[in-house]
Amino acid sequence: MPDALDATPYDALLLLSFGGPEGPEDVVPFLENVTRGRGIPKERLKEVGQHYFLFDGVSPINGQNRALIEALREDFAGHGLDLPVYWGNRNWAPYLTDTLRRMVADGRRRVLVLATSAYASYSGCRQYRENLADALATLQGEGLDLPKIDKLRHYFNHPGFVEPMIDGVLRSLADLPEDVRDGAHIAFTTHSIPTAAADTSGPVEAHGEGGAYVEQHLDVARLIADAVRERTGVDHPWRLVYQSRSGAPHIPWLEPDICDHLEERHAAGVPAVVMAPIGFVSDHMEVLYDLDTEARAKAEELGLPVRRSATVGADPRFAAAVRELVLERAATERGQAVTPCALGALGASHDVCPVGCCPSRAPRPAAAGADSPYA
Repeated sequence: MPDALDATPYDALLLLSFGGPEGPEDVVPFLENVTRGRGIPKERLKEVGQHYFLFDGVSPINGQNRALIEALREDFAGHGLDLPVYWGNRNWAPYLTDTLRRMVADGRRRVLVLATSAYASYSGCRQYRENLADALATLQGEGLDLPKIDKLRHYFNHPGFVEPMIDGVLRSLADLPEDVRDGAHIAFTTHSIPTAAADTSGPVEAHGEGGAYVEQHLDVARLIADAVRERTGVDHPWRLVYQSRSGAPHIPWLEPDICDHLEERHAAGVPAVVMAPIGFVSDHMEVLYDLDTEARAKAEELGLPVRRSATVGADPRFAAAVRELVLERAATERGQAVTPCALGALGASHDVCPVGCCPSRAPRPAAAGADSPYA
């Protein structure tokens, strides 16, 4: 096998995701898992539950993850990379702890983790590391011999993540009526988070208004907008906006909300909008409901033509990007010089989260065998 396809010292890849219900009977216990200890108002919990019932209680995220796993396995096999792929979730089956227990039984000793969140934030990175630490602590309590686990770096600006989104925006623009196409505004959307969490996202040196979370999204939005201009000859105005707020009303969250933004753009005379969900790896419930249902209804109420571009999902270019990230990290662990692949102004993200990065709500020690994310 060529050195370039050598994944040692790693012997497995773990896809770590959020999880979602797969039937009406799953919705309530799933949401209880998600909101445990977060202080989400009961009214909001009931509201979100209704979102799932509109889709027969099934979140698309698990199906998307299955498709991504198949794409990864196909890509790995096609390039001679012998690395098994496992799957574990934060909030629903297959649960992370159960998957790690199976990996231990299978003899896996060095594990790389791909989280289905591309950007820096507490909920999108550090919380997953806390989940890993908690799961390893459980296995340690069972007397199991723990594997060493490393998380792949943030991939928001990897070409294999950005290029599919560029194509999605181009397709959405082409699908608009010709008389409004050139004047269309692009609304790049991502999950709103508390401003306090945004301001402390990323390494300490990136902390400030919006932190690394906003800075990284803005960099990706510029990459896409620049590529669209180069390929169409049209300079579309754009803005980063937010969706899916779920916190208590008195806590400041990132704004503007996508629906408010649609109203504002319509009032300003914009003839059409493309909604580009750059903050999401796949079409999970918050994309299907908050954009395809709620925001689209707002646009219809306004008489504003809108299109929603595709998320990356199981695009073969993303699968190839994951392979490249695996080989990059493996070579680094072997002590080889590596030039990380990244677009935009920010460069490649760190491999190991530095002290003070995306501070957790309640610092606590990590279990043996996991990189400690705690300051």
